[in-house]
Amino acid sequence: MSTEPNVTQRLSASLAALLGQLPRPASKDWPTGEPFVEALRHGSMSVEVFAPRGADRQTPHEQDELYIVAGGTARFEHAGVFSSARTGDVLFVAAGDDHRFHDMSADFVTWVVFWGPKGGERPGSA
Repeated sequence: MSTEPNVTQRLSASLAALLGQLPRPASKDWPTGEPFVEALRHGSMSVEVFAPRGADRQTPHEQDELYIVAGGTARFEHAGVFSSARTGDVLFVAAGDDHRFHDMSADFVTWVVFWGPKGGERPGSA
């Protein structure tokens, strides 16, 4: 019997331990293996580690999200606009926005925090 809590019971997560679980098994969208693993979940909030290699095949998400770059560098495309992304950067993406990483370094990894209702929060809704 495992004593490891499931993602809804964890209060903390180890980047190194989560990276050791990547890549996950291949899927239709990620034929070389899924480059993400869920770390924590509470209510509408979930936290993942995302470490794409090669092409970033993600599609727009139903919730608002934050990327917190934990290592490496990449070019980030958000709604057709490119910017750099490097260790320590935080990037916001509203629900439904087209976005992806390009030209990732071999050590690129980012935390991803999803939260809120499907369709995202609306300005002034707090």
